Amino acid sequence: MKITWMLLAASALGFICSGCDVNPVTGQEEFLLVSPAQEKKMGLDASAQVEKELGQSVQDQQLQDYISSVGHKIAAVCHTPNEEFSYEAIDHKSVNAFALPGGYIYITTGLLKVLNSEAQLAAVLAHETAHVTARHITQQITRDFIINAGITVASTQVPSPAMRVAGIVKQLEGMSFTREQERQADEVGLNYIVIAGYTPYGMVETMEALQKQSDGRTIEFFSTHPSPEHRMEYIKEDIIKRDYIIYGKTGRKGEAEYKSNVLDRL
Repeated sequence: MKITWMLLAASALGFICSGCDVNPVTGQEEFLLVSPAQEKKMGLDASAQVEKELGQSVQDQQLQDYISSVGHKIAAVCHTPNEEFSYEAIDHKSVNAFALPGGYIYITTGLLKVLNSEAQLAAVLAHETAHVTARHITQQITRDFIINAGITVASTQVPSPAMRVAGIVKQLEGMSFTREQERQADEVGLNYIVIAGYTPYGMVETMEALQKQSDGRTIEFFSTHPSPEHRMEYIKEDIIKRDYIIYGKTGRKGEAEYKSNVLDRL
């Protein structure tokens, strides 16, 4: 009865359960309340609110084209290369990056100033891309909806007939993934940057840069991502275990390109 009620409630909210979908990353079937098409629509609606809630897009076409070009190098080698990913820089002092459903990925100018190479930028974008391809966002939406539906049933309250778009960006930006999901995003993202031709140590260097930023201050990245200290350990282990060290000797770093296209323009 509770499952039936939840499915009816999901339909009332505009979410139509398509049964079990195959996860592109794991190849396993999983129960999700939101289809890929619905993810895209949700992300499109939320992306329209980004500038209203978080800040304007960076008004520098060269910088935006550069961010997009690096992102699409990752998208081209990811598990869902036919998905229409979008990579954009927003003018916000917070040190953060996040993904909306459907492949809308954002990085703040605050985080861009922390990085110093194209490989590091690729590592951040690859991590967020992996959250999308592994369908972590939809997993969290499904989990939260079922939990909230259970609470609603228990309190005999009727749910709202539709999810408000206003405020959804803040909710999604602050979405906290599980430790397993974050590790999977690191592992999958690491594989993406290596295949795309970047040094795998770009991800290690990103963690080191973020760790330095955390000294004596609170940064927004850590409110939605685990501390980089532990992540550096298993990323280094993965580089050796997967023989990425071979690629690491010749992988692209792109310090000069990043400086001229990002740091010199911020």
